[in-house]
Amino acid sequence: MAQAKTLTDKDLRKVLNYIAIHKHAARNRAMLLITHWAGMRVGEVSALRICDVFNEDFSCKDEIRLSREQTKGRHARSVFLADKLRRELTTYFATIDRSDTSKPLFSTQKSCKFSSNSLCQHFFWLYRNAGIDGASSHSGRRGFLSSLSSKSVPLKVLMELAGHRQAQTTMRYIDVTADMKRAAVELI
Repeated sequence: MAQAKTLTDKDLRKVLNYIAIHKHAARNRAMLLITHWAGMRVGEVSALRICDVFNEDFSCKDEIRLSREQTKGRHARSVFLADKLRRELTTYFATIDRSDTSKPLFSTQKSCKFSSNSLCQHFFWLYRNAGIDGASSHSGRRGFLSSLSSKSVPLKVLMELAGHRQAQTTMRYIDVTADMKRAAVELI
């Protein structure tokens, strides 16, 4: 099976533009960006509760602490949020009911929690309807890790950010582009 497409900045803008003119735009934008800008798996995104991401004063946390039940490998981990992602999540947060912070952060149109599988399918259709072929729920993670790798973030840091225990697993996510190779040889 082929790996998920790593989106270019232009591809990501295309998907975000598609999302902006359709139902549930704020939710879909926040869910998509949390995979692209924090490298979260869709299963982790679907498991998020409001209290995982927002403090009691409703300010956005700068670090999400995922319990072992919320992760793929059943190992608790932290997800760090860049300022631009925190702003996006805060914008989304203003659109939802905050009365019960134990509720899912992202709900379906029927106000239910997304399952990992339903969110996977949701992402597939968002990408497909936006005209992005080959993209899947893993595209955000691949783009996140590839982007950081191209900026010379050490492999050990990438492993920690991805929640991987093996370097080989992390390395499979990273796309090597012609620009990265050109930049590498210029270091000589």
